[in-house]
Amino acid sequence: MTELGTTAARGARSIVLLRGVNVGGHRLAMSLLRSVLEAAGCTEVVTYIQSGNAVVTPPSPEPDDLAAALSKAISSTAGYGVPVVLRTRDELAAVVEANPYPGAEGKHLHVVFSADEPSTAVLDALDLPSFLPEECALVGRELYLHLPSGMGRASLPTALEKAGRRIDPSAVGTTRNWNTVLKLLDLADR
Repeated sequence: MTELGTTAARGARSIVLLRGVNVGGHRLAMSLLRSVLEAAGCTEVVTYIQSGNAVVTPPSPEPDDLAAALSKAISSTAGYGVPVVLRTRDELAAVVEANPYPGAEGKHLHVVFSADEPSTAVLDALDLPSFLPEECALVGRELYLHLPSGMGRASLPTALEKAGRRIDPSAVGTTRNWNTVLKLLDLADR
């Protein structure tokens, strides 16, 4: 078994973020997800909560487009399209380090993980000050959402989603709250 405490081994870990599972009737048991990831050649697979989060050591040799390969395998098993966004352990650590809202509570801070570099046109299309105290900041591929009243009462995420569908309907992203982000990094470090 690989010693995950070493820097080299931690860097090899990947975080698998699924979009749209266990919501809206699209059910996928995490035990089934683990089986699919292992069948795809991933090892040391650990899932976290029911919203489609896994930490894995990717197959060796790693496919050129691991996200697409995993999406195809998971979608085939689930019976519906399951977009996959990947981050390495080090990329996730950089997301934590770059947090523009360090004082925000974990349930009031969310990160939208995009598969590709998102367009700033989505942010430019909105009058962001009109959403205050809700705020957002784009840092690299991640969009940080500071939602002081929580996700359930926030209007900014819905406005961003609508603008995103208009501007780039092919964009793939998935949102996690800050507590989940920190837990996934912890799991990647084990």
